[in-house]
Amino acid sequence: MSAHQQLHRRLGTFDATVIGLGSMLGAGVFVVFSPAAALAGNLLALSVVIAGAVAYCNAVASAALAAKYPTSGGTYVYGRKQLGEWPGFLAGWGFVTGKTASCAAMALTFGSYVAGDYAVPVAIAAVVALTAVNLLGITRTALLTRILLCVVLATLVFVAVAAMVGPHPAADEPLADSSGEPVGVLPAAGLLFFAFAGYARIATLGEEVKDPSRSIPRAILAALAAAFAIYLALALLLLNHLPVGELVGTQTPLLQAVLQSRLAAGAPLVQAGAAAACLGALLALITGVGRTTLAMARERDLPQLLARVGGKHTVPYAAEVAVAAVVILLLLITDVMTVVGFSSFGVLLYYAVANASAYTLACHPGYAPKWLNAVGFVACLLLAFTLPPASVLTMTAVLAAGVAGRWLVLRLRRKFST
Repeated sequence: MSAHQQLHRRLGTFDATVIGLGSMLGAGVFVVFSPAAALAGNLLALSVVIAGAVAYCNAVASAALAAKYPTSGGTYVYGRKQLGEWPGFLAGWGFVTGKTASCAAMALTFGSYVAGDYAVPVAIAAVVALTAVNLLGITRTALLTRILLCVVLATLVFVAVAAMVGPHPAADEPLADSSGEPVGVLPAAGLLFFAFAGYARIATLGEEVKDPSRSIPRAILAALAAAFAIYLALALLLLNHLPVGELVGTQTPLLQAVLQSRLAAGAPLVQAGAAAACLGALLALITGVGRTTLAMARERDLPQLLARVGGKHTVPYAAEVAVAAVVILLLLITDVMTVVGFSSFGVLLYYAVANASAYTLACHPGYAPKWLNAVGFVACLLLAFTLPPASVLTMTAVLAAGVAGRWLVLRLRRKFST
């Protein structure tokens, strides 16, 4: 790979942490507690703890690998280096396809919050605008992420205060589905896990972080610790403030918590915070998918045209524009909110490969012992297969199509090279 194709190291530890935390505090924090509570009931906080534990296993595996392989691509690169080309391809293909659908869903969520009937045009405008920010360079991406993260954090603090000062539910308020709580703890943890998956964005930016062997592990662990504390605190406050039945019955649990408090007049602030969270998560997603696409193109697992890097700010412009184009296409031709579910299975497979890759490292840092990699691998597969069958089958079909396509391309290359 020639020098002009390399990305420049412009991000410090703080910027990398902000990008990771911005990904983890995306739109999900404003909606995930309702479906998770429907599964786990009063044990919602336990599901958060389990999800956080699995995320920690994956985070330390990613940190150890990113320190050794400080280049763009994340687990796609780690899998290729430690396990072979095919495991790496499965991780990269699952990440790119699943997260591209997530980008479309995130954009549509933003459009729905701010424009109602004009959600799709506004979503497309958001994708174009954020891609333009990315093309201005990674430091611009980090700056905008800082601004959006500040808005989101201020909103979450306001929700927490509203939950603490607001009236408590009546003691005799009926609870929903309490008998099924233990059975639903693991599925709820599988759902909540994706709230913590933003640290992957830090690893995919490995080629753009200063002093990566030191900065990347610190950024990953700091972002995860902050996100875990926030999600656990919110889960406990919501359970204390709202009856479980009311928490389950709303699609906007944080907004509902404010509406049921003495600070109900501040509801528009929550809506603005949700919109900012959508933009922050979408910005980080487009960045992460673009870098993984770049890495796959460099290895010819995607068209080499996508490996082009250049411009004044040295960005992977071909990959960024291609990702944006596919996201816009999904917004125009599909109901993205119904197809995005399969990305969950792809992300868990991605982290299973990360744990397996870390397990094979010759040297393990103190924060990532070998046994923890094994626990993470098993936990990822366990959570993956608690997902709805439709999600598992859909992503399996997408993965199979990718494998078949790569096998055919490799066969044709061998045929024409002889």
